[in-house]
This record gives sequence, structure tokens and C-alpha cells, in this order.
Amino acid sequence: MSRSKEETLSIRTSKEIKLLLKAAAEKEHRSQASMIEILILDYAKSNGLSPIIASDNTK
Repeated sequence: MSRSKEETLSIRTSKEIKLLLKAAAEKEHRSQASMIEILILDYAKSNGLSPIIASDNTK
């Protein structure tokens, strides 16, 4: 699925999380950014979240 990528996200995390992200991305033959997208999309799908619902909850 191709999505327009217009937003930038910067996070601070522990070394453990960074290493786990790297390992997961390598295992799936993905970039780390792509792996983060997949993890978020899978979480959203399994919890019934959509971008519209998520933006409504931030008000």
C-alpha cells in the first residue's frame, strides 16, 4: 500500500527498543521507518483504530 509521506516523526527511546526495531526490520527486510509503520498499522487494525477516530480523540 503506497501512502503519501508528508509528515516527520522524531522519537527518543531506549537502546533496547532501538536494537529490537533494527532486528525486526532486518528480519522482515524492511527499513526501520517501514517497520514502525507496519507495527502501528497492525496495532490500529487489531484495536479498531482509524486515523479519523484517532484525530477525534486528540481534541
